Amino acid sequence: MTDSADGPTLRVSVAGAADRDSLDAVRDRAERTAVVETGSTGAPSGPYAYVTVDGRTALYAAVTDSTLERLVDACEEGSLPTAEAEAVTDGDGPPRPTEGPLSVGTRRVLEGCGWHAPTASPDPVAPEVRADPERAFETVEEIGLLGRGRADAAADEPLAESWGRIRETDGDPVLVVNAADADPEAHADRLLCASAAGRLYDAADAVAAVVGAEDVIVLAPAEDPLVVERLEAAGEWHVVAAEDDFRLGEPTMALERLEGNDRIEARRRPPGPEEWGLYGRPTAVHTPRTLLQAAEFWRNPEAFDADTADPGTRLVSVGGDVAAPTTIELPTDVPLSRALSAVDSPANARFAVGGRFGGLTRSLDVPVAAPALSAAGLGTEGVVEVLGPDRCIVASVGERAAFAREENCGRCVPCREGSKQLHEALRAVYDGEFDAGEIRELSRVMATTSLCTFGETAARPVRTALEDFEGEFRAHADGRCPAGACGGMQ
Repeated sequence: MTDSADGPTLRVSVAGAADRDSLDAVRDRAERTAVVETGSTGAPSGPYAYVTVDGRTALYAAVTDSTLERLVDACEEGSLPTAEAEAVTDGDGPPRPTEGPLSVGTRRVLEGCGWHAPTASPDPVAPEVRADPERAFETVEEIGLLGRGRADAAADEPLAESWGRIRETDGDPVLVVNAADADPEAHADRLLCASAAGRLYDAADAVAAVVGAEDVIVLAPAEDPLVVERLEAAGEWHVVAAEDDFRLGEPTMALERLEGNDRIEARRRPPGPEEWGLYGRPTAVHTPRTLLQAAEFWRNPEAFDADTADPGTRLVSVGGDVAAPTTIELPTDVPLSRALSAVDSPANARFAVGGRFGGLTRSLDVPVAAPALSAAGLGTEGVVEVLGPDRCIVASVGERAAFAREENCGRCVPCREGSKQLHEALRAVYDGEFDAGEIRELSRVMATTSLCTFGETAARPVRTALEDFEGEFRAHADGRCPAGACGGMQ
């Protein structure tokens, strides 16, 4: 599907029912103007609108019903109002402003989000890949493209190695698109599902050809009906809506959910999903980010540097103590601090990098590349949570430990008992008992002996907090909260 049109065109981002009501009203008003429903751009200050008249396009932010009425009336008259526009350009693509969230980083995987209809698939790669899947596999192997996101079975690992195991395993391969990550700060995959479902379908079709899969299944968030609607309309794949559950961000637990098991537990490995996945079939489990990154590579291989440890770009969602969350795209060789250019971050902020179980740090002076983030003890999930100076570090890591204690699947002892002991050790800090060595050893055991990434990363917030903020733990043991924010921990 495409969304091209002759004559004046008004593109309006729709992120919910209210936006769609506004869009319907504008469509009723338009006579010679093509009105296109698009998805979110990933940036705050929406809804956004693009108006194209006679080969020129203008971008407008925070549009209201009255703004849309004025824009469509101008389109009907053949004019392009530019006084209130954020940016104006000649040509076929969307203009980018020189400041604000949409000016930060690059837009390759995000290209088209907010511009194309969500189910459109301009410049598809699947036909070319299906014509020569062996060559497509070889090029990914040569460039060393890595998987992206904790919900991906090849997270931060070479995709070609994962695909190679599937191709070498007997059986009927299947591709699972895991879009059900319920980390509250991780917005990238749902953004892509809502704004680029058509391109995602094309990317999944291409990867399915490479691994030899006839079936493509999407695990989607049931609590976001707009995402489910757009995924179902994007193509002929099987969309399964799943309840909001953080554990589904672990690939083998996602497979357990798809198989309809009453108790969702991590699977023992080896073998991994590539050899024994959905119903015992060789299975590729990938996030939307991974699939669209692969498609972008096949589309524009010259933009990828084989000499880097993590070729391509990564999406970064910035949230926490900011006015509004935003998702941007950064080359992997730039510092993560670049992400702060997209938001108004409070002075003296600290950061949790990598989602719910991300690492805590004072500095974002580390490259976006996964190997660099891992070496710094930070998470690679693509999330920067800004913690303002009035946020208590000890309470923050305590809340994350409590979450791990409550939400772990219970299958392996290091995670089940370790998260319990970790939470109790942090509660003891408020009673004046603080043993940094004991907490560090417990976090090391959890990280090295747990069955899955849930347990491996559950203690990372505490472990990294002790590196940069041990003094705050000692202050709490002495009965004082340096942030002046907490009176205790549940």
